[in-house]
Amino acid sequence: MAEVEIGANVKAHYNSGTYIGTVKEDRGNRYLIEVHAVLKHPLQGDIHHPGEVEGVFFHERKALAPHEKMNVKKPAVHPYNDIIPEYNESLRDAVNVYKEKLCSKDNDFNNKAYHTLTELENKYYKDKYY
Repeated sequence: MAEVEIGANVKAHYNSGTYIGTVKEDRGNRYLIEVHAVLKHPLQGDIHHPGEVEGVFFHERKALAPHEKMNVKKPAVHPYNDIIPEYNESLRDAVNVYKEKLCSKDNDFNNKAYHTLTELENKYYKDKYY
């Protein structure tokens, strides 16, 4: 784990998604980070029972919004030195990459996750970010 300073740009894994943001506070074993871009969209479905659709609660997970704060464990935070993409573009790219992954294998889980992701796009992302 690399220590990062307040104000540093970082890549952080949080609740099955990966984001680029700025460290706002050091909170002991965690950092408070402000979101600027999405690198990997959060997973859909039950992360404790991956690949299952029957008998589980199939979670719908939205990506964190721009400027939203996340409290991330320090080992999941890494320095980020590249150009930070614009949030809307990064969200579209992350959704498209996830959709391509889900389309690569035809099974019940991927179909349900794709459907859930498409609903998120239509309900939340298209009006605000696309």
